[in-house]
Amino acid sequence: MSGLKTKIWVDALVRRAETGLAAIYVIRRGDEDAGAVLVKVVLRDGLARLLVPARDGHGERIWQVFRDGPVPEADADAYCRRRLESDPDLWLVEIEDRDGRHFLTEPVENP
Repeated sequence: MSGLKTKIWVDALVRRAETGLAAIYVIRRGDEDAGAVLVKVVLRDGLARLLVPARDGHGERIWQVFRDGPVPEADADAYCRRRLESDPDLWLVEIEDRDGRHFLTEPVENP
């Protein structure tokens, strides 16, 4: 998020998704200044792709796909609940897009 306050970054993600005609929901609001964000993209057939924040070797923000691809939505939700137990500042954002787009501008990598 490169120095942006989390609330401003999430607001921008919401605008990009809405502009792309996707449904996006802020499921949980965390710390407005520096909370981490998990992005869940709901796919067809009960699957989801969960994107978690990380840093590359140069310290730049990237996103990693949880468990290398689509997982059952219940598994993604369980991971989010576990993370919330240890990080009360966490934001959860859910995107429903028929094409499975995430609308992130930072690089996304598989583990």
